[in-house]
Amino acid sequence: MLEISSRTYKRWTQEGEVKADGRPNAERPEPANKLTPEEKHQVLEICNEEAWQSLPPSQIVPALADEGVYIASESSFYRILKEAGQLHHRGRAQAPKKVSKPKSYKATAPNQVWSWDITFLATAIVGIFFRLYLIMDIYSRARSLAGRSMKTRRRTMLPC
Repeated sequence: MLEISSRTYKRWTQEGEVKADGRPNAERPEPANKLTPEEKHQVLEICNEEAWQSLPPSQIVPALADEGVYIASESSFYRILKEAGQLHHRGRAQAPKKVSKPKSYKATAPNQVWSWDITFLATAIVGIFFRLYLIMDIYSRARSLAGRSMKTRRRTMLPC
């Protein structure tokens, strides 16, 4: 009915009552391969050296392995940097810049807002493209194009 073994049921109901789950309070030994504070400090020193300071651990660890040096795994490098608050943009790496959305225009009548585009169209010959230049009125874009031209080469001055 409960889909547990009779041994598990007996263990849970020792002394006539159901015992509380002891797993959250269980004493667990430290892992034998846990990094020492000295090893963690060594990881931080390496990550802050000028040669490595702008690289992520995913590039540092393989490069160190190529030199025959192994201190910790890539995930340990990430964990140690996170604990030290250095996981964000170390060295010369710059923080991402907020880019504002482009201005939006609304046309309420023809000839108020115009848009243009250059599209490269492939030909049957590899490496040769047609350039399609389009100019269109935003208000009536579904009905017609204001101008179009197709060229095989770009020129500095395009005839309208």
